[in-house]
Amino acid sequence: MAELTLPIVDATTEVYEDPLEVIEEIERLKKEQDAVILAHFYVDGDIQEIADYTGDSLKLARDATQATNSTIVFAGVHFMAESAKILSPEKRVLLPDLLAGCSLADSCPPQKLAAYQAELRAQGHDFVTVAYINTSAAVKSLCDWIVTSGNARELIEQKVPKDKEILFVPDQHLGRYLMEVTGREMILWPGSCMVHEVFSIQDLVRAKKRNPKAVVLAHPECPQNVVELADVVGGTEKMRRYVSSLSEPTTFLVATEANMIHPLKAIAPQHEYIPVPGIMADTGETCACNRCPHMARNTLAKVRDCLKFGRPEIVWQPYFEQAQDVLRRSLLS
Repeated sequence: MAELTLPIVDATTEVYEDPLEVIEEIERLKKEQDAVILAHFYVDGDIQEIADYTGDSLKLARDATQATNSTIVFAGVHFMAESAKILSPEKRVLLPDLLAGCSLADSCPPQKLAAYQAELRAQGHDFVTVAYINTSAAVKSLCDWIVTSGNARELIEQKVPKDKEILFVPDQHLGRYLMEVTGREMILWPGSCMVHEVFSIQDLVRAKKRNPKAVVLAHPECPQNVVELADVVGGTEKMRRYVSSLSEPTTFLVATEANMIHPLKAIAPQHEYIPVPGIMADTGETCACNRCPHMARNTLAKVRDCLKFGRPEIVWQPYFEQAQDVLRRSLLS
């Protein structure tokens, strides 16, 4: 009988180290390097536990400007660390893994956006470009406003002129949701998040049948068919506020990156949280692929190493200056 070989999931080349020893080393290095750690809700819970600040993209962008330390370690993905550097150019910004990217940011290269903007103007469109924060700094430098899932509706309703068209990049699902809640027509860039795109609608329906009293939480980056089945649609901060507002123990089906369950449990431990499974496009099988492979590149050892060696570092680029203006107007004012 042939030997059964199971696939290796989330394989890593890191040598095993005692997590407690790594954490002790991180705490020592933080003091030596005058560093502060920012961690997004989508990184592993052990990193969230040692972070000085945790949150969504909007909160962490603001936290970066408020921190008085000379060094920021951003446990997240590349565009987040870029934004921290742009908003705090005097600080050293380190990213544990330079390959921690974003499928949304990758879906909208700056050259293609610039060409499409020129094409729309040539066709007579009078528009403003609104970009989700999940974009590169080069793309931000081409835009009029930057939004997060936490401030998008308010910003569009209050600051984008009614007589202008809106080109929304790069998330078509978030854009479609914002069209519905704001009543504004938008030209949508055809991008999507690889994590939120894979949720299995069949498994969500099955989970709802098994848990008929469960409340479905869905991020607006999810496709429309998932959002339509949700009881609460919102970014990660809205999810935290909602679960903490309910004292009665409740079961939640969570349609976003699975690590979001860590801060939900931390703020409202009386509830039960069940991650909605994803589905693999190539086989149709459901899987635990509601994990962002880019966020998963952040590990305790890499946080320690970037503090120890001072790299990878986000270095100031010429186009950061133009991106700085739109980021400050959009997120800090």
